[in-house]
Amino acid sequence: MIKVLFFARLREQLSTDSIQIHASDELTTDKIRQQLAQTNELWSKVMSADSLLVAVNQQVTDWSQQVNEGDEVAFFPPVTGG
Repeated sequence: MIKVLFFARLREQLSTDSIQIHASDELTTDKIRQQLAQTNELWSKVMSADSLLVAVNQQVTDWSQQVNEGDEVAFFPPVTGG
């Protein structure tokens, strides 16, 4: 299993802070994003945002990152501050 986490406004928009998905061969962060976007219209809108960021095992990465059994994937909006 892969633990998928949602932070900040994503957690609020999707009404969940985490889900579990099954691992499969050739799974990447982008494939997870696409899979989640197929859930329904709301998830499609949230997961298709151009500004969406992703991390694997607490390391910010890109959309081609390989994801394996036992990994933790986190989706979050851009961080702003002052």
